[in-house]
Amino acid sequence: MKKFTSQLVMGLALSFTSVIVNSTMTNQLVLAKPTNLHKCDIFAYVTDTDPQGINVRKAAGTRNRIVGKIPINETVKIIAIAGNWVQITNASDGFQGTGWVFVKNLGISTKGYATNGVDIYTNANLQSRKIIRVPASLNIKLLGCKGDWAKVEYKGLKGWLAKEDQCGAALTSCS
Repeated sequence: MKKFTSQLVMGLALSFTSVIVNSTMTNQLVLAKPTNLHKCDIFAYVTDTDPQGINVRKAAGTRNRIVGKIPINETVKIIAIAGNWVQITNASDGFQGTGWVFVKNLGISTKGYATNGVDIYTNANLQSRKIIRVPASLNIKLLGCKGDWAKVEYKGLKGWLAKEDQCGAALTSCS
């Protein structure tokens, strides 16, 4: 009987330890922020042509609840990115608040009205190599962001557009 009691106590102790360890790990996973979340500070505009507008979601991903809609050509401020999703705040029309949209539903334009255009860089800094010169006041594909830099694609080339060369409004040249 003594051996049985000793084994029972040992088994209960191991089970209790396992529950505590698993609970702690679960809490860390649930409470942790996404590791691929990066802060941004750029403006973009809605390019999705859905007459209902683009869906704004509670969190990044199509399985998350829709909390609003934003019509085409409206300007949004992008404050973060996680994968292919950007966190936006206070659209110029439609949704007010903070939510997430799929980055491929947004666009950006180049500034440089009355100039030879703007440069696209290999990295998000002015000291990096220039990839291509893009015409002024041109709508280009938005891929993402990093700080106040926009990751863009033009004629199949991907690179970075500096803050001073970005226009986040669809219907103006931002000059």
